[in-house]
Amino acid sequence: MHGSEVRMRQQFETGDNDQRKILRFDGVERLAHWVNAAFFTALILTALPLYFGQVEALVGRRALIAEIHTWTGIILPVPLLISMSGSWGKRFRADLGRFGLWNRSELKWLRSIGRDLFVQSDKFNPGQKLNALFIGSSIVVMFGTGFILRWFNFFPLDWRTGATFVHDVLAFAIVVAILGHIFFALTHREALRSIFTGYVSRSWAAQHARRWLAEETHGSIED
Repeated sequence: MHGSEVRMRQQFETGDNDQRKILRFDGVERLAHWVNAAFFTALILTALPLYFGQVEALVGRRALIAEIHTWTGIILPVPLLISMSGSWGKRFRADLGRFGLWNRSELKWLRSIGRDLFVQSDKFNPGQKLNALFIGSSIVVMFGTGFILRWFNFFPLDWRTGATFVHDVLAFAIVVAILGHIFFALTHREALRSIFTGYVSRSWAAQHARRWLAEETHGSIED
């Protein structure tokens, strides 16, 4: 952890016990999130003229937009790979590992399709874990199908047809997932602030991420 981040952490960890802040996202995680968000925004904006003729007629320069869309998609995984590499990516790698870990109450929530509201959440709730797994796998699939669509001469026709269908349908699903992510972020203000400041209060963690709070404070909690 950098010196400035240590000083900030010490500053936040003073004061009233319930309002004392704990680090949720370090600088690497926050930067990776916003760079990834910027790339996805660019991909969505450049996709609009490619999918909709009316938008293309307004914007023009289809070939340039297609090149921007293609190369943005190609470099999309690079910042994530850099962020999870080396000593600076320790917390990022740990958080990625959390997405595949589900306790009994989270699995019960999943089997009930969200109807079971009692969840002993880790650092991320089940919805956030599903969203992260979906976006992560989508990056891989969109990269592969986009590669086939861009360099189609190297692939048979049925591959190109299938890649087009998967790319289009998955693009729509990604937009829906991102809009849902933004909506829930706006309705959970302290969680939203943490992706800017890095910190949440202990009282927020006790309500929304009890298992993670216990882990951070060296406590323990049963399933």
